[in-house]
Amino acid sequence: MTGPPLDPAFARRLRTAGAAITWRPVPRTGRPARTPAARLARLRDEEACVELREFGGEVTVEVTAGPVGAVVLLLEVDRRGPPDRLGSRNGGATPAFPDGSIVAGWGVRELPSDATPTLRDLVELARYALD
Repeated sequence: MTGPPLDPAFARRLRTAGAAITWRPVPRTGRPARTPAARLARLRDEEACVELREFGGEVTVEVTAGPVGAVVLLLEVDRRGPPDRLGSRNGGATPAFPDGSIVAGWGVRELPSDATPTLRDLVELARYALD
């Protein structure tokens, strides 16, 4: 996937928000366990579950669909460059993300494709967490 680089002013706002994110482990509940790499990102009053998976040269980052999840994915884009693929899962598609998720992949061939968001979609969604 190619796309325009992040606007410099937006990238600065994004990095500032990234520095304000607090991280904690996902609490154990009665739901199926997430992977050990799962963490919760909290920005202001919102949270997103974040799962990072790395295997060989393949990297996927899956986040709760929403503004904080979009911020986390865009921080990864800022760090790694545009992903090769973006995808999403509808709510209820997996117990780990009951409200749906957005997935970015670097060096991967396939991702969930219930919808195919763009970087522009992520920027617009992230703006809700930055304003």
